[in-house]
Amino acid sequence: MADYWKDVLPVDPYMVKSRSMLQDIDRQIITQLYQPLIGPFAYSLYMTLWGELEQNRLWGTESTHRQLMGITQSNLKKIHQEQGKLEGIGLLKVYVKEADQERMFIYELLPPLRPDEFFEDGMLNVFLYNRVGKTTYQQLKQFFAHPSVPEEAKEITRPFNHAFEALQPSEWKLSADMAETMELPQGEEYTSVGQAPSYTVTEDVFDFDLFLAGLSETMIPRKSITKLVRESIKKLSYLYGIDPLQMQNVVMSAINEQDVITTEALRKAASDWYQIERNGQLPDLIDKTQPVRLREGEKQAEQDSLDGTLIAQLEMISPRKLLQDIGEGTEPSKADLKIIEDIMFEQKLEPGVTNVLIYYVMLKTDMKLSKNYIQKIASHWARKKVKTVREAMKLAIEEHRQYLEWADGKANQPSNRNKKVIREEKLPDWLKDKTEKPKSADGQQKLSQNDLEEQKKKMMEEMKKLKKYSAY
Repeated sequence: MADYWKDVLPVDPYMVKSRSMLQDIDRQIITQLYQPLIGPFAYSLYMTLWGELEQNRLWGTESTHRQLMGITQSNLKKIHQEQGKLEGIGLLKVYVKEADQERMFIYELLPPLRPDEFFEDGMLNVFLYNRVGKTTYQQLKQFFAHPSVPEEAKEITRPFNHAFEALQPSEWKLSADMAETMELPQGEEYTSVGQAPSYTVTEDVFDFDLFLAGLSETMIPRKSITKLVRESIKKLSYLYGIDPLQMQNVVMSAINEQDVITTEALRKAASDWYQIERNGQLPDLIDKTQPVRLREGEKQAEQDSLDGTLIAQLEMISPRKLLQDIGEGTEPSKADLKIIEDIMFEQKLEPGVTNVLIYYVMLKTDMKLSKNYIQKIASHWARKKVKTVREAMKLAIEEHRQYLEWADGKANQPSNRNKKVIREEKLPDWLKDKTEKPKSADGQQKLSQNDLEEQKKKMMEEMKKLKKYSAY
């Protein structure tokens, strides 16, 4: 991206062209389904280019990239970078015409996938689900869905040959003059409305030669690998990280008795493979301990009043072992292990930091792992780039009032921030307010250095109550 200026300069002119007549439904699809994937800037760039087309026109007038920089209030590097998202996801094609030492760029806007194609794509729909979450995804799916014709309804539509059976043979005659008139002049194309070609995944993401070399014709007939199946294999390989040899098993489980491979069967087989593979990785991830380079042990124990021995223990134990010891030797439930594994996988939390998170959440949720609560704190720690056990403990103490509001479901109610938080259940001693603390300009209660030190000591004492460790 550092050499973007080799591709385009501010003085280079460009024109906007549309592949088809863009409609309000296209705007709605891009806003609701594509924007979460490409981000606000790329979305705004598409709409800006669309705005250069007059109503019911497929070509805009010539502009320069300097003008585009002024309209978007951004530099050319940013525009070039975000433009790549539109190209990659199938919303933009770029052409360059060079003549007389000048480059003319043509930006062809492509319409988005139709809702039915998007939600059955197998790649973009998964991408969207992971971006917006289950609840929003279901809402979007419902928005673009409608009741189908009842199964008990019988179709009685009349065919063409019945409706126009009185047509005379002369009405089907094609003369040479008619053929010439119907022919489209070279360099022109008909106006279209609707679907453009989908986004593409390049051939280099999947080695089809290796894939086919290990498959006999009797197992998977070559006629079964249609163009559509081939594209689906590439996308699924990219999406799930399936190599050619693994894909052989996936395809064999997707083919039916008639030697037909449907994209739906292929998606399901790939999804099943992914679930099996990921479950297989669960022990490896959740059984890890804090990396040696991030271990601090008992150092700085006097300076920050944190228990160096406990820190060392949390650094040398795995999250699974911690859950076992808290449960006095019983094996953690699969649900709890899945929650912790997802946190470590998605937020990239170190094992030692995850141990502090487990401790903290269990202290505040009556020894239960609340999925939404632990995910919210984990996301905060990930943004703060917390890497060590000591850093995690300090942040838990400093932000405990905010976390308490999250536990009560009040994070989105700023009007209650100035009110003293009241919990009905019993709290650990180190979380209780002994006296009312002075407040800052934003309404938050300030903690003096003495208060902070005292709370650190109390937190360590409360943590020790969960389980008395021997040396590991």
